[in-house]
Amino acid sequence: MIVHLIDGTYELFRHFYGIRRGKTGDPPLGAVKGVLGTINHMIKGGATHIGVATDHVIESFRNRLWPGYKTGEGIEPALWAQFHPLEEALKEMGVVVWAMVELEADDALASAAYLAAADPRVEKVCIWTPDKDLAQSVVGDRVVQMDRRSGQMRTADGVLAKFGVMPVRIPDYLALVGDSADGYPGIPGIGAKTAARLIQRHGPIEHFPPDILGENLEAALLFKQLATLRTDAPLFTDVDQLRWVGGSPA
Repeated sequence: MIVHLIDGTYELFRHFYGIRRGKTGDPPLGAVKGVLGTINHMIKGGATHIGVATDHVIESFRNRLWPGYKTGEGIEPALWAQFHPLEEALKEMGVVVWAMVELEADDALASAAYLAAADPRVEKVCIWTPDKDLAQSVVGDRVVQMDRRSGQMRTADGVLAKFGVMPVRIPDYLALVGDSADGYPGIPGIGAKTAARLIQRHGPIEHFPPDILGENLEAALLFKQLATLRTDAPLFTDVDQLRWVGGSPA
């Protein structure tokens, strides 16, 4: 079986701004309808095991670690008003939804990928999101990242080609270069190429010679903690709990 794990928050943003580009207003629940259409299309295409992760609230435990971490501030009211209706609509559709509060949707995706990959019946796990931090969950060509933005399926080799490091080192990479979407800046003076080169040469940040990061080591370790996704969320005990149980897709 193939397990499809979908970033519901990203999909909601994608459809909301996609509709806005083509229209002058925001149709009520237009983005919700768009996400449901995407899921419906996947089911029609043969997807049987699906889980959708959403940010029921934007804040998480990471906000207590770093005051500048992303919050719900700045989300347009017309978009924010569709977060919870999306969760309810997906449940009505018969799709498994993980509405995250203390953890983030990305933690749910990482946890679900970890749990699904442990089942020998699973041939492939597809994580549908372009978020850089989910690249750390990629395993060979069995757990892959599906990037709708670029149209690419990213295997471990694809992660290496894009970032210059293997999936397991993505938290180190993001700690050094920062992630503006999540609100932490990285280490001054270290760009993408330098970060990849340092990681290739020395391994994880904890193994860097002391003179490389100097007084920035503590910040780098904190940013790595922010970038490291949790894989211990108890989302399901059997992968067949993700089987779509709704009626025939429209």
